[in-house]
Amino acid sequence: MNLIVAVDSNWAIGKENKLLVSIPQDMKFFRETTKGKVVAMGRKTLESFPGGQPLKNRVNVVLTTDKNYKVKDTVIVHSVEEMVEELKKYNAWYAADSDEKKIYLTFDAGYDNGNMPAILNALHKHQVHATFFVVGTLIRDKPGLIREIVDAGHTIGNHTMTHPDMSGISTKEAFQKQLEDVEVLYKEATGKEMTKFYRPPQGIYSVENLEMAKEMGYHTFFWSLAYVDWYQDKQPSKEEAFEKLLGRIHPGAIVLLHSTSSTNASILDELLTKWEEMRYTFGTLEELVASGSA
Repeated sequence: MNLIVAVDSNWAIGKENKLLVSIPQDMKFFRETTKGKVVAMGRKTLESFPGGQPLKNRVNVVLTTDKNYKVKDTVIVHSVEEMVEELKKYNAWYAADSDEKKIYLTFDAGYDNGNMPAILNALHKHQVHATFFVVGTLIRDKPGLIREIVDAGHTIGNHTMTHPDMSGISTKEAFQKQLEDVEVLYKEATGKEMTKFYRPPQGIYSVENLEMAKEMGYHTFFWSLAYVDWYQDKQPSKEEAFEKLLGRIHPGAIVLLHSTSSTNASILDELLTKWEEMRYTFGTLEELVASGSA
């Protein structure tokens, strides 16, 4: 599992001693980078946050030697070994814990606006197999498109039936309905059982959500690289997209793109070429799960 680790001495996050961002100078980037991820930190770091409270929509794991220390919405551990064991519980994936230059490409698909053919053509040209996390209403409205994606060798993942804030769903029955309704529609559209891959809408979740998804047999997938590509009336330029997607790519990245983005549709062929020129290859989430390297 690829962790975001907050360091007490200088509010820095990184991996293998490589500094990714310094806090508080890059606080906005810190918030964007850690959303939907596991943030492991020491007590001093947490206490330096505003009000000494953890950021929401993350799994906050705090290491302290104080057996009586408690903070709301935070997992408290008392040793590094205990921290590692805690992080294994949720069956959640953010990136591959590997130095191999491999990318896992995923798309979130809430509706169809005509960009899918260009995306599928680019993936076919480069022989890249992606996972599309699809909202149930799209399967209901466009079953033929879902069959086309599956027939092209891609995986359909579960992005819930109605794209709600899943952290506000507290009952197991309501949570199951959001996922099982999608499974039923997928079976009707393709005649196949759905692969048990789940992505919470907007990456918003609760620890209880992660546990319920695991009980249903799902692997939960977040991402380690994304950019703001979902506003239809404010699409990023090609240059802006490349700056983010080329500059921040890293070994083992789970990349999130939106299939509704006209920018993504127009640049995907060139983007895949540029990643290949950087010596990256492409893997599937199935391979990631099988390797156990996240």
